[in-house]
Amino acid sequence: MNFSLIQFPIPDPYPNFEHHQWRSHAKTMFTWSNLDVGGHTFEERNLFSVAYKNIWLDLAVPRGGSSLPLSRRRRLVVMSNTCPPSRNTGPRSRTNSPPYSMIFWICLRESLSLTPAFESKGLTHFDEILQEADGIILSRGNLGIDLPPEKPWLYWPFPYSFPFSNPNPLAFPSTSTLLSPSLLASPTPSPLHAAPLQLHYLQLLPPLPQPPRLRSLNPLFLLSSKPFNVSRNTGPPLDVPLCNVATLRGPALCLFIVFTVRFLPSSASIDQVGAGTMNPLTFLRVLGPEPWNVAYVEPSIRPDDSRYGENPNRLQRHTQFQVILKPDPGNSQDLFIGSLSALGIDVRAHDIRFVEDNWESPVLGAWGLGWEIWMDGMEITQFTYFQQAGSLQLSPISVEITYGLERILMLLQGVDHFKKIQYADGITYGELFMENEKEMSAYFLEHASVEHLQKHFDFFEEESRFLLASGLPIPAYDQLLKTSHTFNILDSRGFVGVTERARYFGRMRSLARQCAQLWLKTRETLEHPLGVVSEPVNLVCPKELLEAAVKRVGDNSRLFVLEIGTEEIPPQDVVDASQQLKDLMRQLLDKQRLSHGEVQAFGTPRRLVIFVEDLCIKQEENEVEVRGPPASKAFDDQGNLTKAGEGYCRRYSVPLDALYRKVDGKTEYLYARIKESSRHAVEVLSEDLPNAIAKISFPKSMRWNSQVMFSRPIRWILALHGDVVVPFTFAGILSGNKSFGLRNSPSATFMVETAESYVDQIKNTGINIEIEKRKKTILEQSNALAKSVEGCVVFQEGLLIEVANLVEAPVPVLGEFKESFLELPSDLLTMVMQKHQKYFALTDANGKLLPYFIAVANGVIDEKVVRKGNEAVLRARYEDAKFFYELDTRKRFSEFRSQLKGILFHEKLGTMLDKMIRVQNMVEKLSLALKIDNNMLQVAKDAASLAMSDLATAVVTEFTSLSGIMARHYALRDGYSEQISEALFEITLPRFSGDLLPKTDVGIVLSIADRLDSLVGLFAAGCQPSSSNDPFGLRRISYGLVQVLVEKDKDLNLKEALQLAADVQSFKVEADIVDNAHQFVIRRLEQFLVDKGISSEVVRSILAERANIPSLAAKSAIKMDTLSKGKLLPKVIEAYSRPTRIVRGKNVDTEIEVDEAIFETKEEKALWSAFLSVRSKINTGVDVDDFIDASSELLQPLEDFFNNVFVMVEDERIRNNRLALLNKIADLPRGIADLSVLPGF
Repeated sequence: MNFSLIQFPIPDPYPNFEHHQWRSHAKTMFTWSNLDVGGHTFEERNLFSVAYKNIWLDLAVPRGGSSLPLSRRRRLVVMSNTCPPSRNTGPRSRTNSPPYSMIFWICLRESLSLTPAFESKGLTHFDEILQEADGIILSRGNLGIDLPPEKPWLYWPFPYSFPFSNPNPLAFPSTSTLLSPSLLASPTPSPLHAAPLQLHYLQLLPPLPQPPRLRSLNPLFLLSSKPFNVSRNTGPPLDVPLCNVATLRGPALCLFIVFTVRFLPSSASIDQVGAGTMNPLTFLRVLGPEPWNVAYVEPSIRPDDSRYGENPNRLQRHTQFQVILKPDPGNSQDLFIGSLSALGIDVRAHDIRFVEDNWESPVLGAWGLGWEIWMDGMEITQFTYFQQAGSLQLSPISVEITYGLERILMLLQGVDHFKKIQYADGITYGELFMENEKEMSAYFLEHASVEHLQKHFDFFEEESRFLLASGLPIPAYDQLLKTSHTFNILDSRGFVGVTERARYFGRMRSLARQCAQLWLKTRETLEHPLGVVSEPVNLVCPKELLEAAVKRVGDNSRLFVLEIGTEEIPPQDVVDASQQLKDLMRQLLDKQRLSHGEVQAFGTPRRLVIFVEDLCIKQEENEVEVRGPPASKAFDDQGNLTKAGEGYCRRYSVPLDALYRKVDGKTEYLYARIKESSRHAVEVLSEDLPNAIAKISFPKSMRWNSQVMFSRPIRWILALHGDVVVPFTFAGILSGNKSFGLRNSPSATFMVETAESYVDQIKNTGINIEIEKRKKTILEQSNALAKSVEGCVVFQEGLLIEVANLVEAPVPVLGEFKESFLELPSDLLTMVMQKHQKYFALTDANGKLLPYFIAVANGVIDEKVVRKGNEAVLRARYEDAKFFYELDTRKRFSEFRSQLKGILFHEKLGTMLDKMIRVQNMVEKLSLALKIDNNMLQVAKDAASLAMSDLATAVVTEFTSLSGIMARHYALRDGYSEQISEALFEITLPRFSGDLLPKTDVGIVLSIADRLDSLVGLFAAGCQPSSSNDPFGLRRISYGLVQVLVEKDKDLNLKEALQLAADVQSFKVEADIVDNAHQFVIRRLEQFLVDKGISSEVVRSILAERANIPSLAAKSAIKMDTLSKGKLLPKVIEAYSRPTRIVRGKNVDTEIEVDEAIFETKEEKALWSAFLSVRSKINTGVDVDDFIDASSELLQPLEDFFNNVFVMVEDERIRNNRLALLNKIADLPRGIADLSVLPGF
């Protein structure tokens, strides 16, 4: 069944009122335009179009009357308690205007029953209409209505005009809210019941302190589970069709009712944005302290999503419903789940999932944390807590909920393609918009002029800067949006390379920051007309709770359970935070002398849990030494206590005979041994747990309605020691003994009486808090499903951990896709399954991909519904992949090379084709430097001529992570050798930390050449990273270069290699640029070696002498680190330190040669002989262990020399000769290690 909205008509009290006056009167409620629908042409005067034309399809009547069939007609008649003005009083007069009410009918049905039963009934028969309603929602202006007995009703103070202008959210005064249980007691809640339930939920909000001035609109909502009898003859002269809520525009109204925010008209929409976030009603309004609770429909254009209308889920112009809640109300997720129910979605049947999304907009300098919200594998909504916009920190925090209306409508209507969506009665989405999709896709992907677009971008940027200088933030931001849209079209044309993208983003981000700053200044000048959000109140745990808890403590040790309930935290955070919390808990207990048994940590997306077995009820007794004042100040000359001494004794209750004196440093102090009081564990935990929780760190943390930083908002805390609640507050939450079950479970909350009962109670909800057990469940059930189709599951440990931590109650579901998709490359299919959908692929015994997959749902679901949904999502994904693959395979792979000239690498460095040519020019010399087999040189040249060509392919443009993989596939497909094809893949390696490394010599050459070119070129172009910003990923590039050189043991002279890259650039690269790049790579080498677990002192020691050859430096550091744990190296270090310290600062003339003839002692001769022996065994490339072994020959001669020979004698010739000898010994480690930075030197 579907919602419908009906406004009951009444006879026109002014039949002679001129049409243009109606139009004038209705200007705030209607817009007027011409429209052609279904072959019918409509005159302007016969066309009603609600101001929210992005909410409702234009409501039209054919010329000449109602010729549309009844099955395609609905009524919408607008009435207000303000009548149209008379001719003599002007448009704003209300003289002689008899009041009557607007009436909304929300009717649950498939179609209206159009019978003549009410043919002559107007408001005089309103009581009969009320009798048909199942429920009534009253507004302020309806209180005089006589309600039928036994009718459930709800009072909703709704004193707002249409459109609504009140800046505050609607609220129910709790004293005036009534809702009959009969309306809520349906065993299977329907959308009808869900909507008022959500309204009822708002009684938790504070009532409005001062209701806004009544503005003429007093709606009455009638709820009905059956059709109303409405006569077609009771309407006005215009027979207006009504849009069904189950068509595209209906959900927007339903969602608006759920969130009770201001509903913004169609003028709010700006379609040339990639998402509703970019609309100024979001971007500008989330800035500053003013409250902002709004909703609007946002048609959004994403040129990259152009598919000519062929993909069922992808459109270049899609429709979003944008909700902004500022400040965060604290129950946004609950409101969202409720909104799905209000739309008619059974949340108990579907798999609703909050999947990590660390959202950011480089264009807007904005970021936030939240989720993609998946329903049966398909993203239907994006949910974000904004943290920054315009590069400015936000306070208060705003919540953004962005619904994808097309996808939601496909689900509601049960169709498998957006073109089949029933947009309104009698017309589909495809009939209205398919041609638009085809033509705009052709423009975005084929015909848009890159040259013209670049000029447009520059013009819009210049205009925005001019408007900023003129003090106009809104027009300036409008021009910024035009630059963004222009960039998006350039990107869809494949023109923008990775590095050039960062430059464009920087230009737009600068504009966004200036717009934001100017907007804030403007609002401050206006004195924040919407008011200022109050700072959150810091909730303090009442002392009475702690006192009562202490009184309830028993005599025996009990289990302690701590559960931190959150909104869904990212999978890796579940693992890391659980371990951190365990460590912090142990530290707390040990520090506070609380004896305990085993400490265990568990985690799910919605809870971090700690068990402490046998936690004692009180601290262990302890005696500590406490230092007092200096003895000289504690006693006077007669030996009596001074005021300072008495104060010390009084503070610690210490008798005089318990005092004693003790020297600390050079001062004698007064001391005493004090017994620390033994406090209850409940007291200690209440005081220390907040600090422990606050120490949990995350890679990315966020704020919500408190100043606490955490991975995602904390919504409840359970803390039980036995049967005693440990009371404390954290992040505005008071701990208790209430926990929450699965979102789709019948019992959303449950009370835990004792810590010991927690385990059974949480199991009874179906939740498994143990990560390893969830992994085991997934493995076992997935393998069983795979056997049913004679397949094997492809498990990747990383994906398994991720999936296990996306769910609390894993339920593997076997899905299937069409075998025809197996014609696509298996790497492409697998990547889509694993990376985009978190599915497990299935193969046969030979490793060949099967047309099946396994999705893991959460909790008790309707398996058939979830399977169907996931299959539809994967089908759409594979249709996308097929679309791009077929585009690519129309050409030979070599043809894409020329298209690289259309992809800009960097403004100063040219296109990707220019970059490819530079790599080609480096190959021969680099191959020689790396000592590559001459037979492979031609292979390297051939591979370099095709390198990076896949960046111009459609598949890689859409799925960037397949760069290299698709190059290998297309090359093999076109008959290139395996050596060339593999090298085309290996040039991209490594792509990230822990990734594969190139295996072939040709792949190594290309990988190194590509990274050298990027480093030197971007440094020369002025793109060096700062301490906080690395937009071109140069740290990652240089780290990858180091990995290849070290792990593949390639003795490459780094300075010479960087100079080779400088020589192939199209402009002169100064020597200092090469030096800077050289030092930059060395710092990455240092980090790489420290990451390997080598001590930082050893790393610095080696790099001081051998950094220029990274592979040699790495081998040396590893060996030196091993030797540092033995006995010989410390002796060698000490031996070298003595001559080094003597000659350091003595200005020894290094030109002086040692003269054996003037040696006076046998110790000098022995040391000289040992030096010559050691020097003959070492060189700049010697292994560290050989150097240390050889140096051991110096130990005894040096010892004898320093014991028996005085260096600084008066005879200058002898003194200089001895200094020269020591200087030569001190120089022996040169080129190997700087021993002076090692411990013991």
